[in-house]
Amino acid sequence: MSSNDPRPDELEGTEQPFVSHLIELRDRLVRALIAVGVCFAVLAIWPGPAGLYDLLAAPLVASLPVGAKLIATNVISPFLVPLKITLMAAFLLALPVVLYQAWAFIAPGLYTHEKKLVLPLVISSTLLFFIGVAFCYFFVFQKVFAFIQSFAPKSITAAPDIEAYLSFVLTMFIAFGAAFEVPIVVVVLARMGLVSIEKLKGFRAYFIVLAFIVAAVITPPDVVSQLALAIPMCLLYEIGIWAAQIFVKHTQAPSEETPPPV
Repeated sequence: MSSNDPRPDELEGTEQPFVSHLIELRDRLVRALIAVGVCFAVLAIWPGPAGLYDLLAAPLVASLPVGAKLIATNVISPFLVPLKITLMAAFLLALPVVLYQAWAFIAPGLYTHEKKLVLPLVISSTLLFFIGVAFCYFFVFQKVFAFIQSFAPKSITAAPDIEAYLSFVLTMFIAFGAAFEVPIVVVVLARMGLVSIEKLKGFRAYFIVLAFIVAAVITPPDVVSQLALAIPMCLLYEIGIWAAQIFVKHTQAPSEETPPPV
């Protein structure tokens, strides 16, 4: 801010010593870890690690032949894999608390117009990630596993390994969760002034091609999963352009706003 600017600095007087920042960071990390630990303890009691894995494996088991089950090729896999899933579920369940602690730590150092941008993005990005994971679990898995099993020869009995299935599920969850963040990326690029709204609209045709390339690379080699990822990405790109116009308009800094006529 210029020294000749008559407007007061919103952050004036809010500076804290470096040690105070470290102490606050430690306290907020401890609170976030406690939230994860509490969620882990609750999930360990009910439905339990084994129950969580059964829930995660339900879409695959439903597509397998009657009586077929997953197998464990490692001695400690029946113990370790459900434990990993419980920890992952605990982190996702405690994610709102973790993000709140992160927001509370950085918020005092932000201007009002920056808070208007950051907080909605944190909330919306979290919701979009959860929606992407839910879409993958409830819709994509059902279609993909049924499609794959339809090509299995009758002489083969499918018995997937639990560790391989966990790795596949995590990859798909991350892929769909990240893909559903497309509107956030578009909004941030537009708000930072790196790309204009007009250029985003002009890039629409290229993004469609890019979405199908990304879907072909990160999903299994089947048409169902590729379409299930590429089509939502294209729709979310359009939503991102619409949201970017709103954010750019309502999150401008005072210096960026057009001064009123004298």
